[in-house]
Amino acid sequence: MEVWLLRHAVAEDRAPSGRDADRALTAEGRHRADAVARGLASLDPEISAVWSSPYRRARETAQPAARALGLEKTLRETRSLEPGRDPEAVVAELAAAGEDSVLLVGHEPHLGELLGWLVSGGAGPAIPLKKASVARIEVDADRRGALRALLPARVLEALAGSKRKSSRSVRR
Repeated sequence: MEVWLLRHAVAEDRAPSGRDADRALTAEGRHRADAVARGLASLDPEISAVWSSPYRRARETAQPAARALGLEKTLRETRSLEPGRDPEAVVAELAAAGEDSVLLVGHEPHLGELLGWLVSGGAGPAIPLKKASVARIEVDADRRGALRALLPARVLEALAGSKRKSSRSVRR
């Protein structure tokens, strides 16, 4: 199984409601989420589903990714990606779902803990992800993972820009 992790993009410091779950992406965060989604799609990953934390900022990051990957119908929310959840709960949910390759969109420190859990076999330290960054992990049947890629947002944005330029030059 392949697990792709995407940390949400830049969000407002505080929601008008005061609830952390209601924090929206900023204008910069929306722009970056769109660009990162295009950059990820340019890699032509074989992702079959997109799962998101139910928190607004994660959903707002997951939606352009699902759209860019042509996976809008697979986008689902799961509480196992909420901040503070046990990383093992996500892994168990993935195993039960039987997906081959899933993009998980969530938060720090939860995603960093999940990444550390996967690559260390459950006992290692967290490996933090910066906002709008992506990690790709190959997970074997014993739930042990190998980190195959760690892509900062700027790299994904550059890939999105280069794809846009090349598609323009092809049309001319």
